[in-house]
Amino acid sequence: MSDVRKGLEFSSVLRTDDAYFDDERRRRPKTFDSRLLQDPVTVLSRRAPLIFAETSSTSDAMRAMQSEHSGVVLVTRTGSNDSPLVGVFTERDILLRVINRGRNPAETNLHEVMSSDPECLQEDSKVAWVLNMMAVGGFRHVPVVNTRKWPVSVVSVRDVVEFLVESFPHEILNLPPDFAAHRPIPREGA
Repeated sequence: MSDVRKGLEFSSVLRTDDAYFDDERRRRPKTFDSRLLQDPVTVLSRRAPLIFAETSSTSDAMRAMQSEHSGVVLVTRTGSNDSPLVGVFTERDILLRVINRGRNPAETNLHEVMSSDPECLQEDSKVAWVLNMMAVGGFRHVPVVNTRKWPVSVVSVRDVVEFLVESFPHEILNLPPDFAAHRPIPREGA
């Protein structure tokens, strides 16, 4: 056999092996590693939470949410993270408790429109508990507190999505080119 032919056979074996591994990777069942659920909740949120005093104006909180691209403000009595959490103020509160009720945000204090005594998790809680609270409670934001109930962080749905993407980058970021063809057609006015 000529050296050229041997080289072609060798290179086709390499290509076949590469294709084999790629096909094998695609055929391999995608299983969720349940150990990820046992990670501490602190792996989910890396941003410092926005914290305001309950006497702060709603408009100040809204401006901070807009400038920091955050959907939530944690509320304490003093407006600092060395005071117990007394409430949360979210985008949903802006719509339902401020705009929908015709309130002036500049004249409305947070304690009037926040969700008081929110459910929260201790900082040593597991990721599974965040998912449980979001699924069962319908929360998009879960405050995380220390043993004194002082705010440490807040976990958003966006944090959970980023965590999943980081945990499964190949499966999520390497979707086939026809991915866009499988998107549903948006409804009018939606």
